[in-house]
Amino acid sequence: MSGHSKWATIKHKKAATDAKRGRAFTKLIRELTIAARSGGGDPDSNPRLRTAIAAAKNENMPNDNIERAIQRGTGQLEGEIIEEVTYEGYGPGGVGMLVQVVTGNRNRAAGEIRHLFSKNGGNMAETGAVGWMFHRKGDISVPKEAADEEKMMGLVLDAGAEDLRDDGSSWEVVTPPEAFEKVREALEAAGIKPASAEVAWVPQNYVKLTGQQAQQMLRMMEALEEHDDVQHVYANFDIDEKEIQAAVAG
Repeated sequence: MSGHSKWATIKHKKAATDAKRGRAFTKLIRELTIAARSGGGDPDSNPRLRTAIAAAKNENMPNDNIERAIQRGTGQLEGEIIEEVTYEGYGPGGVGMLVQVVTGNRNRAAGEIRHLFSKNGGNMAETGAVGWMFHRKGDISVPKEAADEEKMMGLVLDAGAEDLRDDGSSWEVVTPPEAFEKVREALEAAGIKPASAEVAWVPQNYVKLTGQQAQQMLRMMEALEEHDDVQHVYANFDIDEKEIQAAVAG
């Protein structure tokens, strides 16, 4: 179904190098800080922080690092003054894109993100031009080898999921935001570890890309995700898994 979900899953499997692990830690620390700043440092009353802590632990981040990031968010420790910004734009083939950035310099970040769009066959758009193409949903990706369809269907629907999608080498579970944690916990209680799990901006429909446009789109995703200030990139492209794997391997 979702080429973007396939991309995220395959990239997760490939991101084991020290450099990429360090970048992942930086993004997780910023998410912990922003989550604590916006909703407080108590995960019991802050769902975004609970999700950020779970993601950090999934990447084996030390508890001390998690605690310091939360304390910077609540003001108990000094740290860089950062803000969260979402940019909207179009990629190759008219793909809608949302780029979530956490930065200490909004003007610099805007210029650099605009440059990455134009360099890779896309363009920035006005606020609201693209956002309507997405809706806020829990998005959980589970490797196919972890469970068969019947087991997955029973677990996730009973826990409150909206849909279970066959995404090639993985299952994509879509939930209402308020059911996200319950569904993730049901999977983990059954011994099923998601490859990725977040409350995300999920496309309402997809743009199919092939050939040169597909490769250009994947290069654009890579460039944006490697930018130090970019936390998340959401896009409504659908690209065959073989093309994505070839691009990641290359």
